[in-house]
Amino acid sequence: MDWLDNFFSLAQQGVFESVIEPAMFALGLGHLLEDGYAAAGWLLVGLIQILVLVAVIGPLQRWRPVEAIGDKRAVRTDVLYTLIHRLGLFRVALFFTVQPLFDRLFGSLRLAGFATFHLDQWWPSITELPIVSFMIYLVVFDFAGYWIHRAQHRSNWWWSLHSLHHSQRQLTMWSDNRNHLLDDLLRDSLLVLLAKLIGVAPGQFVALVAISQLSESLQHANLRWWFGRVGERLWISPRFHRLHHAIGIGHESDDAGPVMVQGRSPALGGHNFGVLLPWWDILFGTASFERHYPATGVRDQVEQGRDYGRGLWSQQWLGLKRLVGRA
Repeated sequence: MDWLDNFFSLAQQGVFESVIEPAMFALGLGHLLEDGYAAAGWLLVGLIQILVLVAVIGPLQRWRPVEAIGDKRAVRTDVLYTLIHRLGLFRVALFFTVQPLFDRLFGSLRLAGFATFHLDQWWPSITELPIVSFMIYLVVFDFAGYWIHRAQHRSNWWWSLHSLHHSQRQLTMWSDNRNHLLDDLLRDSLLVLLAKLIGVAPGQFVALVAISQLSESLQHANLRWWFGRVGERLWISPRFHRLHHAIGIGHESDDAGPVMVQGRSPALGGHNFGVLLPWWDILFGTASFERHYPATGVRDQVEQGRDYGRGLWSQQWLGLKRLVGRA
């Protein structure tokens, strides 16, 4: 892995010196060059991800699509969300808003004698191997992501924001980042806090996020693909995650009780909440391995014509109105 790390470091240095550093000096942000260097890493990772999307996942979608894409405008909006997130614009906003709060919080904890710990140091003889350390953090983050995702569905106020993600009627590889920005802020803040609490190194955190995002892009792809009986239980496939977005399965808990799906009652809030690993859905009884590719969307959107917005700004505004009960 050393050659890959060295190659990435050289590329990051090049992006920083040629793009980020001159821009920061021009904007009077020379005192934040260390953070600018980290931003160069996120930008580079985002560019690599977009290249993989276009060069690998895109051809897969054209090879075995689930459905023909008719609403090109909705897909273009999803592309805009992806560019905002993958090219680091959202993380820059996080840096200037919540990052200083996190720094003050953990600074105060250290002054009070409460230190964070490194989870991967609990078993030094095993976890000194970088790949083992990385896998431990990946499993811990995926476990946290599962419960955050369930909270997004079980809590009515959080669902009022998260439902925007489910309102895409035609999933594509660009649909993963179709989220309300406040929803993303809450989720990412919880994961950043977790990373600081358990001592994830910055480089490992970048790698965890990059792998998760690429896998989630594949999960949302317009792709008729599953990983077989064994593979479906090891890693989340496009078919497994599509069931989570299905009308009547992805999020169902109305006043009349859980909606019956194919003769049985789904888990409150839906099925298939896993981020990367289906293990937690299996363990906590929320997994569905039905072998079909259902239509996607939100029940009230389909049956009652509820408006979730067309463009990015209208979607964000309607999400805020749903949050306060005005839409």
